[in-house]
Amino acid sequence: MTPKKVVLRFPAEVSDKPLIYYLVKDYNLMVNILKANINPHKQGTMIMELSGDKFDAGIAFLESRGVNVQPLSEEIVRNEDRCISCGACTAICPSGALFVERPAMTVRFDGGKCVVCQLCTRACPIRAMEVKF
Repeated sequence: MTPKKVVLRFPAEVSDKPLIYYLVKDYNLMVNILKANINPHKQGTMIMELSGDKFDAGIAFLESRGVNVQPLSEEIVRNEDRCISCGACTAICPSGALFVERPAMTVRFDGGKCVVCQLCTRACPIRAMEVKF
């Protein structure tokens, strides 16, 4: 089964519970956590890839525990005509989706590695990195 990227938003009441463990143990889902954060109010956000035969049952489990689950409906796109390969985005990219290809020293973008953190959109001085909904 092809992995699906989802955004999970955890309320404070469940942010300290081992819910991801149960996805693996009880629903036999393969989990790849791409980005995770818990804010000072103990609310959590996680972007992850999930795959497995019991995907729908695992999502229903999370929702029954109060977790808001949404498909990742945003993606980052690189406007190649606008990009000047300055490399500013590569220094800030936490997933390695943006990198400098050597020896040509051109910036390349691997959308499959992107976690849609949007740091590159702010770092790019000419706005060649854009969010697509």
